[in-house]
Amino acid sequence: MNQQLIIGYDAKRVVRNGTGLGSYGRTLVNDIARCSETVPRILRLYAPDKGRDDLRGQVISHDNLSFCYPQSTRLPFGKSLWRSYGIVSDLKRDGVQLYHGLSGELPIGIRKSGIKSVVTIHDLIFLRHPEFYHWVDTKIYAWKFRQTIREADHIIAVSECTKRDIIELGGVDESRISVIYQSFAPRFSAPNHGDCPRDSSEAKIMGTVPVIPRYILSVGSIEARKNILLAVKALPYLPEDISLVIVGRHTKYTDQVTDYAKANRLDHRVRILHGVTDEALPALYAGAEAFVYPSRYEGFGIPIIEAISMGLPVVACTGSCLEEAGGPDSLYVSPDDAEGMANAIRQSLRGAEGREQRIRRSREYIRRFEGRDVASQVIDLYQSLI
Repeated sequence: MNQQLIIGYDAKRVVRNGTGLGSYGRTLVNDIARCSETVPRILRLYAPDKGRDDLRGQVISHDNLSFCYPQSTRLPFGKSLWRSYGIVSDLKRDGVQLYHGLSGELPIGIRKSGIKSVVTIHDLIFLRHPEFYHWVDTKIYAWKFRQTIREADHIIAVSECTKRDIIELGGVDESRISVIYQSFAPRFSAPNHGDCPRDSSEAKIMGTVPVIPRYILSVGSIEARKNILLAVKALPYLPEDISLVIVGRHTKYTDQVTDYAKANRLDHRVRILHGVTDEALPALYAGAEAFVYPSRYEGFGIPIIEAISMGLPVVACTGSCLEEAGGPDSLYVSPDDAEGMANAIRQSLRGAEGREQRIRRSREYIRRFEGRDVASQVIDLYQSLI
């Protein structure tokens, strides 16, 4: 395919979300831009506004990449509805041949417009586990999902687990779905496997959090589904000098975690950090002895990949896609088994038998999630549709 391809992207999350969907979009767009040397591509990132300067700044400067914003907001709710209703006319005006919904949504009417469309669906937790959502939100998300799968020419699922959910809960034919894993940002890369130097890590963290001699780390929104309380409950079974550092957005569940820690005299071993910068986060990974991700259900679990890339052993939970993300050399326990969690963490601490070998094999496993490889798969899908 030698013709120039103009690709549009839903960039709302790219400029507004610091983690999760925003990270997925920024990383993928950057990787695709870097892969555009051989076949000319113009990448247009459509966002309702400029969002956060720091997030927009994480998108690389490239001749073939630009941001696009609504020129008119005559709709009743202005920019909030442009992404769903007004954007199609802008895509046609700009000559976009293919549009990629990076966060599970597509604009209404894109199929009728003749513009090919791809959507990435990260998870269907709102359908699989509606108990973790307000009932109104589940109705809205379910409507958007069913609208999107009607519009989409093709669907990217970020894991086999998510693909199974799309087929079962959406009634989508398997031929319309491709599993293309999520890649991780290059900043989450340790030069060598195994333990990273503590002095370098501590120097970067100083001023953000007091130095903690030994800790295990968890990164992700602090909410009931993420189940970080399981790791807190595991602490009494671990050496007294081991602490738990939790990085994530504050929610009501955070108070439940802190209340439990205080009631069980564990608060001196639990440190919760909000608003950690992108620059400080790799240093927190580097200083940890192990990474824990006890989530009850995920679409993928990118923090696991980041942790492995930084040279950490991972302990996660069974029941969703985390075995896909972490591979066969990470350790997995039931999401309600505190003693099992403690035993797995103990096997992951410095000096534990087999730890270094598991780290090395896990880093080999996650090579499938490297950016260039993922971007190549996405580009091949684009080309097959045009």
